[in-house]
Amino acid sequence: MDDKRRLILDQALALVDERGLSAMSMRAVAERVGLTSMALYPYVGGKDALLDGLVDLLHLELGSAYGDDPADIDWRQRLRALGRAVRELSRRHPSAYPLLLNRPSPGGSWLTAALRNTLHDAGVPAAEVPRLTRMICAFLLGYTTGEVTGGLPSGSLDPENEVENSAAEFDADLDDLIRLVEVTIRVV
Repeated sequence: MDDKRRLILDQALALVDERGLSAMSMRAVAERVGLTSMALYPYVGGKDALLDGLVDLLHLELGSAYGDDPADIDWRQRLRALGRAVRELSRRHPSAYPLLLNRPSPGGSWLTAALRNTLHDAGVPAAEVPRLTRMICAFLLGYTTGEVTGGLPSGSLDPENEVENSAAEFDADLDDLIRLVEVTIRVV
């Protein structure tokens, strides 16, 4: 990614983190990087292209947080690490994060590719990989978006420990997904 484009996208993401997605405009981003809004267009196009760039940036950050995807690491550990990386990303960028659920990635979804690779390495039959990928992706993005937007009902009987309880619940849900994958491998 071009350095100037990356600077603009980083500043756009910082703006969204600070003031919310509705505060992002070409003018507001231009002010942050010391340019006129017209000077942004060669680097990021219009506002839709800027939003696409934010999606790509979130995918890059997710890939960096997840780290390498070596085939010699057990697929169960990889799926847990992937889920936790998704959840951490949602908490770092709660205002921008819903873009991953609501806006397709023009460059392709890093998350989808990582899930497909993990399921393939787990031994899931090729015909089942797309379905399981969609289901796990829907869970990861839906659950974490619901957490950061307040769209999930509280499951805690102990509001004082809501954060700890939600992390434990998320990990339990990841374990359920792993069991689902294991059943799929055995049944086929």
